[in-house]
Amino acid sequence: MRAWTNKRAFITAGLTPALVLYTIFVIIPIFWSAYYGFFDWKGIGAARFIGFDNFVEALKDSVFWLSLRNNMIVVAASVFGQVPIALLLALLLKRGTWFQRIVRSAVFMPMVLSSVVIGIIWSNIYHPQTGLLNAALSAAGLEDWRRAWLSEPGIAMWMIAIPIVWNYIGPYLIMFLAALHSIPAELDDAAHLDGAIGLRKLGLITLPLIWDTLKVAIVLCISGSLKAFDLIYVMTNGGPAHATELLASYMYNSTFTIYRFGYGSAVSTLIVMISLLMVAGSQWLMKKEQR
Repeated sequence: MRAWTNKRAFITAGLTPALVLYTIFVIIPIFWSAYYGFFDWKGIGAARFIGFDNFVEALKDSVFWLSLRNNMIVVAASVFGQVPIALLLALLLKRGTWFQRIVRSAVFMPMVLSSVVIGIIWSNIYHPQTGLLNAALSAAGLEDWRRAWLSEPGIAMWMIAIPIVWNYIGPYLIMFLAALHSIPAELDDAAHLDGAIGLRKLGLITLPLIWDTLKVAIVLCISGSLKAFDLIYVMTNGGPAHATELLASYMYNSTFTIYRFGYGSAVSTLIVMISLLMVAGSQWLMKKEQR
């Protein structure tokens, strides 16, 4: 009993500094931002209480809903792009040969690059005159497919989704590799003896055993997608004509471009609420699927 008490005290002592910092720099600012969402405030001077006017204005703004739609594209691309690709690569790279270790490092490499660098790289790839993509299409004899990829409202958001997916496959690859390595080798041997190989083994053994890791990956995908900002800011700044505007960039422009800090706080509160609803919904669906 005494050993258990000492262990709990040690764990508490180790977690307390992180919890205190998280509360100060994350939890309190969230509630503080929600508080200012009820005020008309320009960042300086007196704040005037206006109730739910900021929230109502945001919900009536067509640009807000366009930003939400674009965010749903990013969420879908992340959940159905990053997670399956990372899982497939983890299954292929489970063995620890030197070649597979090199591939793992290459897949993880975009994560250690600055978002500004990634934005510049992909902006150059999509450049209508000197970009690699249009050059490759010309070399393949597909001149009619050449586009100003980031200037056409109908396709700009989909082109932005590609570097977002590419950028964040690495962390999920590492998560899935760790989960796969935690599966006891005896289960693999038993599966082979019972004839469970390939997709059958994946569905009956592998996925159920790493289901909790998949749930965590989905949560990270949704929350990360709803606060995506840096790549958009570098590549298009929400243009053309708000075609690539996301909720985070919409909040940034509303707050720091026209100095409506109260309105920006209301938008940030709505982003948190939408994120919580989507995370809760995804966890409910995955829990139901598991049953």
